[in-house]
Amino acid sequence: MEATQTPSKSDDGHLITVLSIDGGGIRGIIPGVLLGFLESELQKLDGADVRLADYFDVIAGTSTGGLVTAMLTTPNENNRPLYAAKDIKKFYLQNSPKIFPQNSPWNIFSTAMKFGRTLTGPQYDGKYLHKLIREELGDKKLENTLTNVVIPAFDIKNLQPTIFSSFQVKKRPDLNGLLSDICISTSAAPTYLPAHSFETTTPDGPSKFDLIDGGVAANNPALVAIAEVSNKIHSEGSFENMNVKPMQYSKFLVISLGTGSQKQDMKYSAAEASSWGALSWVSNGSGTPIIDVFTEASSDMVDFHIYSVFQARNAEENYLRIQDDTLTGESSSVDLATEDNLKKLVSVGESLLDKPVSRINLRTGLYESAGTSETNRQALTRFAVRLSKQKQFRKSQMSANNGNSQKTVV
Repeated sequence: MEATQTPSKSDDGHLITVLSIDGGGIRGIIPGVLLGFLESELQKLDGADVRLADYFDVIAGTSTGGLVTAMLTTPNENNRPLYAAKDIKKFYLQNSPKIFPQNSPWNIFSTAMKFGRTLTGPQYDGKYLHKLIREELGDKKLENTLTNVVIPAFDIKNLQPTIFSSFQVKKRPDLNGLLSDICISTSAAPTYLPAHSFETTTPDGPSKFDLIDGGVAANNPALVAIAEVSNKIHSEGSFENMNVKPMQYSKFLVISLGTGSQKQDMKYSAAEASSWGALSWVSNGSGTPIIDVFTEASSDMVDFHIYSVFQARNAEENYLRIQDDTLTGESSSVDLATEDNLKKLVSVGESLLDKPVSRINLRTGLYESAGTSETNRQALTRFAVRLSKQKQFRKSQMSANNGNSQKTVV
């Protein structure tokens, strides 16, 4: 029996299109697989040369998602995206083992050394990651991206989020840093990678940032992206000449991609945690509890809020969240970059395509069927059709406006 799908709309009019990618270390491979599929569906519709940046008004990413965002939106020498979505998987497979070098599980001395580093500093020095990011992104700045981007980080000097947003660059030139510095900052996960500081130049002099991983503030940056767009509409009266109001959610088309979690194979219990001190919260045999807690809480609350608002506006079909909460053991790690585990994560992404579309149940914290037989693959295909139609609609609107302008001149 063929799965039922919500029909694609042909009369959307103007839509503001948003793509959001969670943080999650090497688990960034999972949304990488999904993005590769989405871009391939768009290419079936509009040609092999199209890229995701051609379709989204804003792409947001935190931590590893921030790096993916930069890869999809940084221009190359031909002013096209540095990476096609299909190449993200290869990037992770090739570079993750060097970013997170692994000790042999049989080398007791090396394992003890790694644990010791956790107590006295970050587990990884970040040198390879920093060099790689600087080589890939070069001298490109926030203002240079091919579409709007939103990349959260957290300022540990001022104890507040810092949102590197294309929408804010004109008002806040201090945010116009190198994309490499922004990506290094948003991925500086406490206990894993070192904090990062850098300066930007403004008419009023240099501005310094002292930053760590954006997951502290917004591991799921979808709501931040929507807020940035809404603020722009509120302050300027419109967005890209679209007839859209700030909180008109029926005019937002949002795809939010998670990096997986281990919710159905619970790591911790209150009985355990009741006796933990600072050291146990930072590191125990199951992972890094304090990091797991704040990233999962952030991601789930954002998803719950967005879905609730879209549902209240009868616009559920405009919001797609894809997340897998069934990761177990090694596959739930953010840094276990062994060849075997990386391949497992690719398989997770591929199998996720054929799972049914799901919604979070805030009472249990688990993802449940959304009540339709539609799979994530079918949902992404449906969204690809709407994205393509939106692009064609804007082209026709632009042609009509140009034609009217020429008539006026004549």
